Amino acid sequence: METVNIHEAKTHLSRLIEKAAGGQPFIIAKAGKPMVKVIPIDQPSDAKVRRIGFMAGQFTVPDDFDRMGRDEIADLFGA
Repeated sequence: METVNIHEAKTHLSRLIEKAAGGQPFIIAKAGKPMVKVIPIDQPSDAKVRRIGFMAGQFTVPDDFDRMGRDEIADLFGA
């Protein structure tokens, strides 16, 4: 894995980012000491993406949902 110093990374940042995005991660070092590792971010596959409304029509919410258990909850809080 390639290691570059901070000055070189600043000078060639665009080129280094393109390489990392292409699957070639690199390390940025300060005074020879490794500081950070630059790796590509994997884009989530379609199977991992959560969609709003994906369960539409699979269940129903009662009309009194916001009032369900109201008395029991009030008793728990000493009302």
